[in-house]
Amino acid sequence: MTVPDAMAALQAAAASVRATGLRAELLELVNLRASQINGCSVCVELHARNLKEAGASDERIFAVAAWRETPYYDEAERAALALTEAVTRLSDRPEPVPDPVWQDAAESFDDKQLAGLVLAIANINVWNRLNAATRQMAGTAW
Repeated sequence: MTVPDAMAALQAAAASVRATGLRAELLELVNLRASQINGCSVCVELHARNLKEAGASDERIFAVAAWRETPYYDEAERAALALTEAVTRLSDRPEPVPDPVWQDAAESFDDKQLAGLVLAIANINVWNRLNAATRQMAGTAW
């Protein structure tokens, strides 16, 4: 809020992602998963609430952190969640985004959607870092 042009740029990036044709619920799942990994309580709460308001089942919301071990996500969502984890945890492995993870995402999304997905993951990671750096807490920030 202190640097309004930056806020506008982050919001414009999010708007450009929405224009790629990616489903809103998929984007919320991606945002929730990255926020869980980064420990951003504000974003975990926000994106879980957004999913609930959009009609996502409790099972889909509660199980995002364990998506590999549940039946609640389709193949495209699984590819997006795997890519989200890889991009969010760049330094956790020698090859930050393994070829199979990228290939699964590329098979699930067209080029424009895949670019939008990468931008969405990058954008939520920025928000998570801004909130963590400024010690924003769920229930108190907004």
